[in-house]
Amino acid sequence: MRKDQSSSRGTVHRLTLNSRAVANNLLGDPTERMIDVYVPAGHDGKGLPLLVDLVGFTAGGPVHTNWKNFAENLPERLDRLIATAAMAPCVVAFPDCFTRLGGNQYVNSSAMGNWDDFLLQEAVPLVEREFGCGGFGKRGVFGKSSGGYGAMVHALLHPDFWSAAAVHSGDMGFELMYRHEFPVVLRALAKQGGSIGQWVERFWAAPKVKDSDVHVIMILAQAASFDPDPGAPFGVRLPVDHHTCELIAERWNNWLAFDPLDLVKTRGPGLKALKGLTIDCGDIDQYNLVYGARRMHRELERMGVAHVYEEFPDDHSSVDYRMDISLPYLVKALAS
Repeated sequence: MRKDQSSSRGTVHRLTLNSRAVANNLLGDPTERMIDVYVPAGHDGKGLPLLVDLVGFTAGGPVHTNWKNFAENLPERLDRLIATAAMAPCVVAFPDCFTRLGGNQYVNSSAMGNWDDFLLQEAVPLVEREFGCGGFGKRGVFGKSSGGYGAMVHALLHPDFWSAAAVHSGDMGFELMYRHEFPVVLRALAKQGGSIGQWVERFWAAPKVKDSDVHVIMILAQAASFDPDPGAPFGVRLPVDHHTCELIAERWNNWLAFDPLDLVKTRGPGLKALKGLTIDCGDIDQYNLVYGARRMHRELERMGVAHVYEEFPDDHSSVDYRMDISLPYLVKALAS
C-alpha cells in the first residue's frame, strides 16, 4: 500500500529470458525466466545505476513487485524514497530465480543450475542492454536471507562485476544455521522410506504446504547448491549418515566451502574494491544469523575492509523496512 499517494509512480517492465546458464538443472525447472525491471518516473533508465534484488528462499524476484497488504511493495518503496529525495533515481531488476526446491543460493550448481552465470552473463547484461543503465562501477546487489547470502557471496566472488552490496540477515555461519536441522530432515525423510525423491514428489503433490516441510526442502536445496550429486534424485545428497546422523566430513566440507565465513578468508581482500558494503541483522534472528554477521564484521574489520555494520532490534521476519536505509546507501555509493 502506497504510503505517499502523491509520489510519481515509476514503471515496472517485464522482460523474458530463455536461459542457457540454468539449462543444466536436474530439477526439471524451466529455462524461461521473468525479470521485472523498475524504472523511476521521468526516466527511461539511461545512465542510471542498476540495483539487482536477490530475494530470500521460497520467493522469486517478481514477488517484490506484487501488491502487498499492510505495506509497500518494492516499487512503491522506491517511488517514495526517490520522491522524497531520500534516494537518487536508479533502475532495479527483480530476476525470477525460483526452483522446484524452493529457491537457490545464487551459485553455480550441477543440480540447481548455474545461477551465478545466469546473473552475471545473462540477466544483468540483458537489463543493461534494454535500459542503458548500470555498467562497470554502477552495479549494486542486495538481498535478505538467502538473497543476503547471494549478495555477500557475489560481492566476495565478483568485486570486479559488482561495485556495491547490501546484505540483510544473510546466511553465514553454517555450523549454527544448518547442523541442528539434519535430524529433523532425516525424520521427515524416514516417512518416505528415506527417499529424497519420494519426499520431494509428495511435497509437490500435497494439497497444502506445511511450514515444517518448508524447512526440510530448504535443507535439500542447500545440499543441491553446495554439494550436488548428479546421480541422485534432484541432485540431492545430504552431508550426514541417514541412519546415525553423523556428519560425513567430505560432504560437510563441501558445504563449508560456500560459507561466507570461509570464503572471506581468501576472498575478503577483494572487497576493498567495492564502493560500498553494508551488512545488518536482527539481534534476535531466529536462525542464529546474527552470530555469523558478527563474525563477518569482525573479520572485515581485521582485514581493513570498509563497510557499514548494524544490528537492529528485531528477528528475521518482515524486515523489508531496512531497505529504507540500504537502498539509498547503495545508490549514493555507486554515484561516487
